[in-house]
Amino acid sequence: MICLIPVCQGSAERVAMSSFNPNADQPLNNTPLLSVRDLRVSLQTAQGQVDALRGVNFEMQRGETLGLIGESGCGKSLTALAIMGLLPERAQVLGSVQLNGAELTTLSDAQLCQMRGARMAMIFQEPMTALNPLHPIWKQIAEPLQLHQGMSVTAAKARALELLERVQLPRARERLDAYPHQLSGGQRQRVMISMALACQPDILIADEPTTALDVTVQKEVLSLIRQLVSEDGMGLLLISHDLGLMREQVERVMVMYGGAVVESANTQDLFEMRAHPYTRGLFAARPRLGLKRGTRLQTIPGHVPEIFNWPQGCAFAERCPIAVPSCAVVLPALEPVRPTVTDPLTAHWVRCPIWQTLEASA
Repeated sequence: MICLIPVCQGSAERVAMSSFNPNADQPLNNTPLLSVRDLRVSLQTAQGQVDALRGVNFEMQRGETLGLIGESGCGKSLTALAIMGLLPERAQVLGSVQLNGAELTTLSDAQLCQMRGARMAMIFQEPMTALNPLHPIWKQIAEPLQLHQGMSVTAAKARALELLERVQLPRARERLDAYPHQLSGGQRQRVMISMALACQPDILIADEPTTALDVTVQKEVLSLIRQLVSEDGMGLLLISHDLGLMREQVERVMVMYGGAVVESANTQDLFEMRAHPYTRGLFAARPRLGLKRGTRLQTIPGHVPEIFNWPQGCAFAERCPIAVPSCAVVLPALEPVRPTVTDPLTAHWVRCPIWQTLEASA
């Protein structure tokens, strides 16, 4: 199961963090597929260096699925880019990102290039901008095969056809020499999936993989991703702000706001009980069947703060109905919603010291 490790706030919690890691004293063959420890990223802006990620922690094992959810600008895609080593220039990274025990944050660009495509792959949000408009699709799928597996052009092209057929691209053989602009959005997304899966990576990151696709194609693409992940036994990190998609596609969900994880739980547990006020606001804003015509959806008061205006503490404090002055001063630590659950792999965590106040008033 996926483990969310509480962010360390002090020496006592640093000790606690190691005790929460079930693999800390295990042999190498039990090393998590992906381990993210206290990941912090600061970016250079016109207002100076700002903290964009503030201590993201989680672990995944092979074959597991994890979802990141939250509003635009909360840090979901930045987390993925940090894992892939694709951060903007002058970004500063602290913490640890390990793939099968290998530290990624200390690798050079050349070493990361050897990892990307071969052992970790990413499906980007918009395939039209991710694909090269100057090359036919078979060349783009064949490139990682030639780079990482040393295939000849003929063998790589044949493998590209197999991959396109595997992702069920209609008339795949006829479309080998097609250019991205000659394909529909759903077809381009299938090409992106083929590229990502070409070298059978250990982990697949899907960043809003169904953006701008119609509902029918969305379901096909998501079903295809889940099937391929299951067949190949890789880990899946799925990024979205679609709650329904998360319920159907992942085993565990992490809710992000202001560069930090504010709540994490098994998917079923989160849908049954939301502890953080931000998570409650997201769920309350969902359209629901049965509402009378003209009924206004609930909204979260206020606006998402600019990254350079985040408070030192909880970034949601100004919009929170139960916030106290200390919330804006110190970033709260993660705490278990059900203290009787001792297994961190299945525990429900929330980053709010007074979440019980909201629970009592519900």
